[in-house]
Amino acid sequence: MSMQKTTLKIEGMMCGMCEAHLCEAVRDAFPGCKVTASHRKGSMEILSDAVIQEDALTQVIAATGYTLCGCESVPYEKRKLFSGHRKERS
Repeated sequence: MSMQKTTLKIEGMMCGMCEAHLCEAVRDAFPGCKVTASHRKGSMEILSDAVIQEDALTQVIAATGYTLCGCESVPYEKRKLFSGHRKERS
């Protein structure tokens, strides 16, 4: 199954409570998503099973009082544990 990683630029987050408020709103609107936010970076990352439309995200975020300034979705593959640490045996 192919997952999507959506990175958002959000204006207006000032603290951890802002992050929590936005993450909760996005999870409620798009169940099954993994959501993280950083007020320091002014960004949010969403992992989902399908692409989430930017206009839908804009509406959810605007309803919380913040502004969506940018949105980018790319395919996401979970890294396997220790995938880059394999040693050659002689």
